[in-house]
Amino acid sequence: MEKLFDISVVFSSIPRLLSFLPITLQITFIAMLIGLILGLLLAIIRIKEVPVLSQLTVVFISFIRGTPLIVQLYLTYNGIPLLLRYINMTYETNYNINNLPALLFVLVTFGINEAAYNSETIRAALLSVNKGQIEAAESLGMTYFQVLKRVILPEAMIVAVPPLGNALIGLLKGTSLAFVAGVIEMTAQGRIISGGNFRFFEVYLALAIIYWGLTILIEQLLRILEQRFAISDTVDKGRKRHLFRTTERGDV
Repeated sequence: MEKLFDISVVFSSIPRLLSFLPITLQITFIAMLIGLILGLLLAIIRIKEVPVLSQLTVVFISFIRGTPLIVQLYLTYNGIPLLLRYINMTYETNYNINNLPALLFVLVTFGINEAAYNSETIRAALLSVNKGQIEAAESLGMTYFQVLKRVILPEAMIVAVPPLGNALIGLLKGTSLAFVAGVIEMTAQGRIISGGNFRFFEVYLALAIIYWGLTILIEQLLRILEQRFAISDTVDKGRKRHLFRTTERGDV
């Protein structure tokens, strides 16, 4: 008689699923990097209220946050080839649309999606920095980007790390949608395995255990990162107070 639940399938599925972990992590961290860089740029545009760009940024963020990720994947999957076809027709180029890697669509979609959400987190963190410190740094003759690098970002990271960490965890779990674009990562491999042995519950339980373990690991790493930023922030504040007081006395 066939077993209703076979625990051995759970354990035997874990190594087979883990063989696709590098793809999952690649999507997660590259998309997060894109999201952080583009998110910072969008946040600065909104804070500085750059004409036209600021309004376009608001519309872009609203659109990304107001549409499902899976729909964005379909739009990217069909939109990039359409764009390249238009470029070929307009400029008589010869881009090979059929050879586009599936991973490209996933990275673009996830990176843009993260940028929209991260930009709001980063913007709030940047605005949380004490204006007195910014004005003091500017009084020393620093440019905006020098102030951003030396004063604003170090302070803002204390505020931004927890929500950005949660976004990273959400992104890790969201990579399960990559199969829509034809990328075989852990969840897609789980579908393949369960389709072969019809042990859907056992395979997806193994998959859940892996994601759970990865989430716990990321949470621990983020906790260590938060503690280090807190210690670094305490030291930096002491140095800045000393520098500003010295400047006020005219000793520099």
